[in-house]
Amino acid sequence: DFHPTDVLEDADGSLLVVDTGGWYKLCCPTSQLSKPDVLGAIYRVRRKGAPRVDDPRGLQLDWTSAGSAELAKRLDDPRPAVRSRAVHQLAKQGSESVAVLTEVLKTSNSVEARRNAVWALTPIERTEARAAVRLALSDGDERVRQVAIHSASVWRDAGSLPQLLDLLRSSAPALQRASAEALGRIGDKTAVPELLAATGGQHDRVLDHSLTYALIEIADPKGTAAGLQAASSNTKRAALIALDQMDGGELKSEKVTPLLASSDPLLKQTASWIISHHPKWGGALAGFFRQRLAAKNLSPADRDGLQQQLSQFGGDKAIQALLAATVEAGLPESRLTGLRSMAQTPLKEIPANWSAALARALAGNDHDLVRQAVSTARALPKPKEGDPKLSAALLRVGRDRSSPNEVRLEALAAIPEGLANLEPELFELLCASIDPSQPVSVRGSAASVLAKAKLTSDQLLSLTDAIRSAGPLELSTLLVAFGNAGDETLGLKLMAAVKQSKGLLSLRPDVLKASLAKFPDSVQKEGDKVLASLDIDPAKQKTHLDQLLVSLKGGDIRRGQAIFNSTKAACSACHAIGYLGGKVGPDLTSISTIRGERDLLESIIYPSASFVRSYEPVVVVTQSGDVHNGVIRRDAPDGLLLATGPRTEVRIARADIKEMRPSNVSVMPAGLEDQLTRQELADLLAFLKNTRWGAQ
Repeated sequence: DFHPTDVLEDADGSLLVVDTGGWYKLCCPTSQLSKPDVLGAIYRVRRKGAPRVDDPRGLQLDWTSAGSAELAKRLDDPRPAVRSRAVHQLAKQGSESVAVLTEVLKTSNSVEARRNAVWALTPIERTEARAAVRLALSDGDERVRQVAIHSASVWRDAGSLPQLLDLLRSSAPALQRASAEALGRIGDKTAVPELLAATGGQHDRVLDHSLTYALIEIADPKGTAAGLQAASSNTKRAALIALDQMDGGELKSEKVTPLLASSDPLLKQTASWIISHHPKWGGALAGFFRQRLAAKNLSPADRDGLQQQLSQFGGDKAIQALLAATVEAGLPESRLTGLRSMAQTPLKEIPANWSAALARALAGNDHDLVRQAVSTARALPKPKEGDPKLSAALLRVGRDRSSPNEVRLEALAAIPEGLANLEPELFELLCASIDPSQPVSVRGSAASVLAKAKLTSDQLLSLTDAIRSAGPLELSTLLVAFGNAGDETLGLKLMAAVKQSKGLLSLRPDVLKASLAKFPDSVQKEGDKVLASLDIDPAKQKTHLDQLLVSLKGGDIRRGQAIFNSTKAACSACHAIGYLGGKVGPDLTSISTIRGERDLLESIIYPSASFVRSYEPVVVVTQSGDVHNGVIRRDAPDGLLLATGPRTEVRIARADIKEMRPSNVSVMPAGLEDQLTRQELADLLAFLKNTRWGAQ
């Protein structure tokens, strides 16, 4: 119950540590129970042997009657609080203190005193105060000059322009940066050539940003455009960004397009970034993209970049037509690039020419192309009016015994309206594919097909046997298949299977209720009993975790790694370690450096007990009544991309959202404890406790 939240430095140099105690539990994964009786405390921490500071705040000094001269003597007092108060009081005296502060700048040998004199002059609204600060711009110490630059900057002091231009040529990056900021605020166009010249050097990104932002603030398009002709790539880059971002910059696509194929990585990256936020340039860029797609010697990196660029402009009709034509009759590698670009394009509805291109690609003999076409068809939004030709092409792939089962299942899952008639051979394939021994992607696709298919009564009865062995990732999805059934015998058999299911703890109450809505009361009462057994009791959870921690000893790290990557636990389907794994959940590369053993175990056993920031689940209800639970992957003005499980994403148009609210159910299903033996759980915990790659 020790929860330190703040560390503050006191006037004497000691540290104050604030402990909130046990009453605050929000955002704290180790405080699931509120304990208002544990009040917390404030601790003072001092270094052993540190000299004691007498009167650290200068409370024994005369501050009431002290004049400017007396206060100026305190500008280099060894006590920080005294110096700060002297600066504040001199500034309050206004014009009365300007002469004294000017004298300090001219005659004092103390850097601290001269620097604090500038700070005191800065709030004073007098022309003689600005003139005094200009003296400090030529001070012999860099630290004083930097404060003086800041003072001139916040006052937009045009009278300091010549000195600021000189300081911009300084060899000290801190002075260059501060000078650039001041010149940008002043806004004088005569500074543009000097700023462009300064961008040509080799320096850090912070200075680059200040120089570029100064050009943006001055907003001189004609003067800045001269930088596009510079020999330095750094200068060209700064000019491009400034023209793109400044008011009235009017950067044209023809100035940027040639740089997309530049041999200079810096310019190429900058050009790619600029076009990414100009969606209206799609038509103008179509010719360039056509040439790139026709090139036979693109490197993998260039092809990846091209794919990303095409997806950014996929909403433009000219680019849509280009992608459709490329998928139908382009070079083999370019056809794959076109399909991947389609899959990554955020659209409300699939264009008709894309549906036609996908149907033709699915009918081909190129296995790689068919596999990617299936993946693309599943990633794209459903056609509002349906598309019989595309559905028929996907069904042909699903029936093709020569294709890998994973591809067949994904093709069936991509059929927008689901299967109206599930033939026995396909039903047998689907039931076999949701076995816990199958890869998580195979299980997910099979469950999705079964959920959307119109199953016969006999098929639903057979499916209850699969429910009994269904894992946490598939159980809720499979229950959707029973939503239109109402036979009491079937319902009671279903509930008996649910009670025995290894994935029971992952069951979503809203899904179960919807699935049983058309069954008689006798079945729904059994459903209520199941839901009652799932009620969360934090005290019982805590006791259970404590007992588990005692029993989970002797875990093996190597066996734990195998379990993490296995189809049984399927952890790697959603979580990455190093460069491998999914991205639905948090990266676990260095999880042991920020989470203790108990926290790790709680996240495995009770994933809905607490959520990592930025991975909080939400519930989205659409206008048509569909309910989706997932993590927001992309939140755009036109819609959401929601990750609902491993390799499962849903695009929802903003206009289709009826309601969106925080969810208390994690995308990671509960029930893993029942899937693994105690030894496997101990091994997995040992592995996670030792994931420290990259930690210092």
